[in-house]
Amino acid sequence: MAAPRSVVVEAGSWVLDRDEEKNSDSPSEKKLKADRFPLSRWEFAVALGVFLVLSTGLMCIYLTMPAAEYELLKLPRTLSDLRSLKDHLAIYAQSHPAKFILGYCSTYIFMQTFMIPGTIFMSLLAGALFGVVRGLFLVVFNATAGASSCYFLSKLIGRPIVNWLWPEKLRYFQSEIAKRREKLLNYMLFLRVTPSLPNLFINLASPIVDIPFHIFFLATLVGLVPASYITVRAGIALGELKSVKDLYDLKTFVMLFLIGSILLLPAILKRKRVYE
Repeated sequence: MAAPRSVVVEAGSWVLDRDEEKNSDSPSEKKLKADRFPLSRWEFAVALGVFLVLSTGLMCIYLTMPAAEYELLKLPRTLSDLRSLKDHLAIYAQSHPAKFILGYCSTYIFMQTFMIPGTIFMSLLAGALFGVVRGLFLVVFNATAGASSCYFLSKLIGRPIVNWLWPEKLRYFQSEIAKRREKLLNYMLFLRVTPSLPNLFINLASPIVDIPFHIFFLATLVGLVPASYITVRAGIALGELKSVKDLYDLKTFVMLFLIGSILLLPAILKRKRVYE
């Protein structure tokens, strides 16, 4: 009688094993699921919470505006959209300067924090409405504040996103940062001034490769001035601008790389002395 029980037990364990195999995912299946979406539930909840808080603030500003202005407000995607928006907002900006600047800054920082394309149009709008000096101050302030917000958000939940989107670029960036730890500020200034790496990638990857915030902040504040000046100045002659690509021609790229090379020169000279 013992033999049948052994068969039953073995059969039962075999069924149990089959059930466990059905309920468990293979490593390849788990990897495939991980590749589909890079954030865990709590990371997604944090990002959504920050998004909702900033969205609520923008909505409160939006509701304080006159009802006649509602239909005129939209994020510009083309130069024609921007010209139309500038014509509509010019009077409102003059009659309600504090509200307009608050709304402008909140929108710019929101877009920069959540990597929403179109901040170049916001920079052109600042030049068109406020001129070079005030426009440049607004753009640099908002770009730095938005980049800082993106830095801290990435510090919290950004690692899986960057690893998912730019794994090779992240490894390259990490190796370059490791080589230049002693003159990190100069290298970060070079990256901010020149278009060597996209600002979006720098904002997201900096906390992941352990760039201190004070270096990130200072490099952003100073390094964005040249490009911001070019964009804001172009906003004054918005009617003559035919394409966004016209902002950065060969002459502009050469000038930016020249400025960046000058900023990188101390690090190059120090490395040369070390080798000698």
